Order: sequence, then C-alpha cells, then structure tokens
Amino acid sequence: MLTSLRYLAGTAGASGFGSRTTAEEATAGCGDLGHVTAIITGATSGIGAETARVLAKRGARLVLPARSLKAAEDARARLRAECPGADVVVLPLDLSSLASVRRFVARFLALGLPLNLLVNNAGKYADRFAVSEDGVEMTFATNYLGHFLLTRLLLEKMAETARATGVEGRIVNVSSTIHSWFAGDDAVGYLDRVTRRKIPYDPTKAYALSKLANVLHTRALAERLREMNANVTANCVHPGIVRTRLIRDRDGLVTNTVFFLASKLLKTIPQAAATTCYVAVHPAVAGVSGKYFADCNEASPSRLGASSEEATKLWSFSENITAEKIQKTSVHVSAGGFRLQVQSSNADHGMALA
Repeated sequence: MLTSLRYLAGTAGASGFGSRTTAEEATAGCGDLGHVTAIITGATSGIGAETARVLAKRGARLVLPARSLKAAEDARARLRAECPGADVVVLPLDLSSLASVRRFVARFLALGLPLNLLVNNAGKYADRFAVSEDGVEMTFATNYLGHFLLTRLLLEKMAETARATGVEGRIVNVSSTIHSWFAGDDAVGYLDRVTRRKIPYDPTKAYALSKLANVLHTRALAERLREMNANVTANCVHPGIVRTRLIRDRDGLVTNTVFFLASKLLKTIPQAAATTCYVAVHPAVAGVSGKYFADCNEASPSRLGASSEEATKLWSFSENITAEKIQKTSVHVSAGGFRLQVQSSNADHGMALA
C-alpha cells in the first residue's frame, strides 16, 4: 500500500527521483555525453524515441537499429530538428531474426565506432500466435532472444571501449513489472510447449515470459561481465505503465476503456523513459550491476526473476539456440523439443544507412 501511495504521489526515493520524474530531469546532472556512443533498439517511437531524444540532447552519438529504415530515417530527422548537429546512425535490424542480428553487428563493427551504451528497449505484444523464421515464438524471439544475441555479439566491443577510454560501459535491458505475472517455475519448458502448440497460446503470458527473460538475462549477464573483469555493467528497468504502440494490436473498445479508467496510474512517455535514462547515464549508478530498477530507484524483481538457477538455465538454453554453426543457424521444434537447423534469412538484405 505504501509503495502504491508513493507511486501515485510521485514521492522521490533514495535516488532523489520518483514515478513522476521525466527523462530530462533524471539526466539533468549528467553533464555532456559527447563521449558516449549508444545503440538503442526500438527508438523510432514511444519510450525508445524519448530515450534517444534525451540522450541526443545531452550530446551522445546514437545508433538506431530498425526493421523499417524509413521509420528510422524519420526518427533521425526529428532528432536533428531538435538537436542540430546530432550524430545519428541508422542501420537495419529485425530482432526476431538471428541472421539479421548478426548482419547488424557486422555492419556496426565495420563502422569502427566505440560502444559505451547498449539499451535493449524494443518490444512487441503479439495478440496472435506466430513463430519467427528461426522457429521461436515471436514475442520471445523479438523481446528477448534477439537482444540476447545482440548483446553477446557486442560484449567484446563494449569491454574494449571501456578499456581504451576508462569510461564504464552500461547495458540496460527494458523489462516490465509484468514479468511477475509469469507464474510457472519452468520458463524454458513453457516456451517449448507453447511453441509446439501443446498448450493454448496466451499472449499476456507470452509477453510476461519474455519480460521475465529480460530480468534473468540481466542477472546472468552481470555475473559473466564480472568473470570477464570487464568495466561494463548490466541492469534492467521497469519503465512504468504507459500506453505506447507496443499494444497497437490490442486497440479496441475494451482496451481503450481500461486505459481511460486507469489514466491516473499511467505515466507520460517522458516519465516512462526516465528510469532507462537514469540507469543508462547517471553517475549514481556507476558500478551497480545485475539490479532491477523502477521509478529511478532499485527495486525487487519477482521470486523467479531473482533466481540464479533459472538465470543460468536460461543463459545455457539461449546460447545453444543462438549458436552459429556452418551457416546461419535457426531453431526448429520437433516432437523432442528444440533442435538446430540451418536456414537462411532475407530479413534485411538492404543497404545500411550511416
């Protein structure tokens, strides 16, 4: 009850910020970010776009991956209109495709840029069951697995940048409090069953699972960064409840009514981007890793989200199904569960725009 009252009142927590803090307010004391190069997924709209706007305003160089290059170019134009001279790079990326993730990383590395900050923000809510070209349930593939591979392939670049510059690298995974809605104790087993159509598809549970995976990924990633002795941290955030394009497939009378009745509980997009921006660049978060944040303050994830055993299990599973074999690797589901299969992708055979 006390937590809810603090949220509604916007009372500041230990960080000095609260639920009503905006992204600009959360970064006001961070100084010039001209030394920061950041990749932000899902930055063409919603929370990601606001995150990009505020970081560009503070001077950061941005790399915007997107499925739609036109949407990314439009986002770049908006950023440059508000922040003349903003350094913004646009590259194609379809997070649901493992092959596309690999092509994106190859293109980015070829640019020879440093990498200080990775914000894994993109997400989707799939109302209908679908599988990716790699044979993985689409919500899980987009919200988690693509980000897992993206992060893994960029880790050495981030560690190298931190060594060369002496500036701490940061990885921010955007999760949700909805991760706590996944009540099962076997995330991998549930994914296998729903992908093989052994159980009915529940879009909310699928979304909750993908957000739980973001939390578990953060926990395991922080441990591996410590083992690497890398000057890079990893944390995850709950941005708050806000109506964005994420639920565009759910628009309708019921959804519209629910959001109208809950309007007092909703954050604005600038408020929803605050925790991401705070964890990404604020000096107070230096050295903090493996934590879960909400309203710009440390918070507690669900029981399952705090499980080191589940985090290790998910990491091993993710490594196995994203492993690159002789050619581009895909995942195929058979009666016995997940197995690897070679498959090519035509997700983004277009030119990169820099």
